[in-house]
Amino acid sequence: MPQVVARAWVPVEPQVAFMVSQMTGEPRLRWDPFIRKQYLIDADKPGKGVKTYTRARVGLRMVSEYSSFRFPVSVGMTMVEGPWFFSVFGGGWRFTPETRDGIPGTATVWKYTFTIRPAWLRPIADRIGKVVLGREIEARIQAFARACEDPRVLDTL
Repeated sequence: MPQVVARAWVPVEPQVAFMVSQMTGEPRLRWDPFIRKQYLIDADKPGKGVKTYTRARVGLRMVSEYSSFRFPVSVGMTMVEGPWFFSVFGGGWRFTPETRDGIPGTATVWKYTFTIRPAWLRPIADRIGKVVLGREIEARIQAFARACEDPRVLDTL
């Protein structure tokens, strides 16, 4: 199963980094370049078992479910419904305290795995998927890192 990984360090404590990563609505749209629309389904706050609707800026739609939610350490999700070409899609985000140059902060690691369908297309589509998804996730984690330093985002916590 192909995997895409992106990493960033942010100069905020893990609790803050985690909360920024789990924003929804207008505050999330302010920083997340991947999504066009996102909301929790039948829930007021994220948590294990909660479903989320996401429409990407490129038009793809997905319903995912939190498979884990361990504030402020990690969060995981799996696709419940999504684009026809994914038979499996999931991701996990980890937040680890890390001081750099005397500045307390958080090392963030975002990992995504996927399985393409139909199976005969995987030898080519897996490589394409890793490149395309890799670019998206790298841009997304860099936008997240900027958001963790943006007073307009932090003030909404």
